[in-house]
Amino acid sequence: MTDAVPSPGATPGPQDPDLRASDADRERVAEHLRDALAEGRLDMAEFEERLEATYNARTYGELVPLTRDLPTGAVAVPLTKAPANSPAVTGDWASRIGGEGTSSWAVAIMAGFQRKGHWTVPRRFTSFAFWGGGEIDLREARFAEREVVINCIAIMGGMTVIVPPGVEVAVRGIGIMGGFDQREEGAPADPGAPRVIVTGLAFWGGVGVVRKITRAEKQRLKEERRREKLERKAARREELGD
Repeated sequence: MTDAVPSPGATPGPQDPDLRASDADRERVAEHLRDALAEGRLDMAEFEERLEATYNARTYGELVPLTRDLPTGAVAVPLTKAPANSPAVTGDWASRIGGEGTSSWAVAIMAGFQRKGHWTVPRRFTSFAFWGGGEIDLREARFAEREVVINCIAIMGGMTVIVPPGVEVAVRGIGIMGGFDQREEGAPADPGAPRVIVTGLAFWGGVGVVRKITRAEKQRLKEERRREKLERKAARREELGD
């Protein structure tokens, strides 16, 4: 190919088809295929075949044909920094926003996966479950940017996205004989907290969004209540002794 390497937001193919593709490149193609499936441009068999080829691709030359017959022809290169109009990060959440994503995708085929603990959520995280399930736990995670997208594709399977209190949640997934849980959408968010957009496709499956505190926080609250109870008992004993 003779096209130049695309700048952020552009869509032409790479200059050298033998250049090694990154996880971000594969993720962009997978998202493009998901959009094509949702729009009816690909049937399920084509989608599954191309998605498997996407995750197995090693070079640009292997990725380009997978989207060549779809609108826009290729996938945009990821932005290297947040847009200029991104809201400023303030408050207690400031220390948890920024950095490079440590994991950008997960796949479960007749199996399961977990992303939890201390990890950095990229600008876009893509997950796929077929006859399987997954758990994406954001309670102890950092966030590469103020707004991140969790893209879930559940085919006869299920996924759960766990968010901590104070995080803003928006659910935009498509359910076909399946569904996306929208109960946490619209809950009040902390100032400067990340915004998590849950999107994707659930076909004979489901994607749940739940809000939980960490086990450490739950234990801290339990100990705090226990201490307050003991203090009240001690105060009553002092009153009875007077």
